[in-house]
Amino acid sequence: MRRKQVLNALWVEEFNSVATVIKTDVALVGAGIMSATLGALLRQLEPSWSISVFERLEAAAAESSDPWNNAGTGHSALCELNYTPADANGDIDITKALGINEQFQMSRQFWSFGVDKGLLGAPDEFINPIPHVSFCHGQDGVDFLRKRHAALASQTLFEGMEFIDDDAVFAERLPLMSAGRDFSNPVGLNWFEDGTDVDFGALTQQLLNYVGRDADLYFGHEVRNLTKQSDGSWLIKVRNSRNGETLRVEAKFVFVGAGGGALHLLQKSGIKEAKGFGGFPVSGEFFRCTNPEVIAQHSAKVYGQAAVGAPPMSVPHLDTRVINHDKGLLFGPYAGWSPKFLKSGGIMDLPKSVKPGNLLPMLSIAPQEFGLLKYLISELAASPVDRVHTLQDFAPRAVGEDWELITAGQRVQVIRKHGAGGKLEFGTAVVAEGEGTLAGLLGASPGASTAVPAMISVLEQCFGGTRFDGWKSKLTEMIPSFGQKLNDNPSLYRELWDWTGRSLQLTGKDSAGQSDAGQTGAAQVNG
Repeated sequence: MRRKQVLNALWVEEFNSVATVIKTDVALVGAGIMSATLGALLRQLEPSWSISVFERLEAAAAESSDPWNNAGTGHSALCELNYTPADANGDIDITKALGINEQFQMSRQFWSFGVDKGLLGAPDEFINPIPHVSFCHGQDGVDFLRKRHAALASQTLFEGMEFIDDDAVFAERLPLMSAGRDFSNPVGLNWFEDGTDVDFGALTQQLLNYVGRDADLYFGHEVRNLTKQSDGSWLIKVRNSRNGETLRVEAKFVFVGAGGGALHLLQKSGIKEAKGFGGFPVSGEFFRCTNPEVIAQHSAKVYGQAAVGAPPMSVPHLDTRVINHDKGLLFGPYAGWSPKFLKSGGIMDLPKSVKPGNLLPMLSIAPQEFGLLKYLISELAASPVDRVHTLQDFAPRAVGEDWELITAGQRVQVIRKHGAGGKLEFGTAVVAEGEGTLAGLLGASPGASTAVPAMISVLEQCFGGTRFDGWKSKLTEMIPSFGQKLNDNPSLYRELWDWTGRSLQLTGKDSAGQSDAGQTGAAQVNG
């Protein structure tokens, strides 16, 4: 510790004498959906505060928020089966599904507020209606979906969900998935007509356009170090990658929303709250359809069941995307592995993250997560033919010539100190310094979809007490369900659902933006 303090003092002394000085109230590290969301919230809550955004790449949303680096599902637990696990008795636990759906409703309300007030531009640039569907085959899988539907459909947040086990209805709704299918193997669906596809890259850019009206955005600027000063503010070392210039940034509050790069910066900050955290990187690849005729045959986000030991981000899905008003189709992800923490990172990212405080938690993960390691090894060994066979589980007549393999983003799963060892987590974790002047976000799914409640959690942890209490009326204006559970308040849920549907132009349109009465959704469609 003493050596680190001495080294910090040396670079601060040298730094002070040569660097360009920037003073700001808020420094946001990374120009992805999290920083953009936090910046937009703060611009509404504290319009007089100065904000500076620092992004190491040359564009916003160029890592995990890029639309081709994520599925854009708008995670609300409508179709993701890992959010509704079955226990040893076969009973369905919907606790996580309810929580995630509540969080997504908050994001949806904030986006609607943004559109209504002119903070955001055209909603069809970033959000479009698309059904969310869960898919299983085999009698056990169909029985699971029947139980899942029974558990969810009675909940306010999941009103209108259908259970389908009729082959003809399956073929009508999902022609690409039915063509060539052997229906002697039973199939089942949970279908939610009013799901959405979200282009988080476009949304991030719109949010930053709003934030940037009264903020300074620095692209091609990499944050290299953070040191807390005696007055409680932070001294940030930033390097301009274009000309090598070093900037000295003095900020009263810092948020590290740098995706996989957040762990390194939180470790460099020296805050005790970051000690013991580690990261396990998992990369992903997708098949992207190149045949317009195939793309036209599918209009849904269809999620299946994850392989044993696979992380939630690896749940297979055949996924309609709407990007720049063009309809696309993805299948995957196929898991890979790299020691990089960012798609544009370096091979030393993982080794450099190992510290005395997290070494034991990281070493303890391997024997606990044998299923995950086995899954990753099998994925890395898969051939192109194997990948097509996996796709054919969803689309039986798929041929490799119609699909190209693309590399998606890197995700860093959180390793948290737990007892004498560690625990691998697949959600997101807010790491906030005790005095509330620095916070960062670690983890992956559900990520972007719950950016608004995640950033409100940052605000509450870092600006709790009188200041946060003073923000509550404004937060309620932006997010009318703030502080409430919509699942317990059906009338409020329906009122807000109707409002957000109108504001985001989701009502009465299909995924191509055309008027469509849509499916009203009977409770069950049985054969």
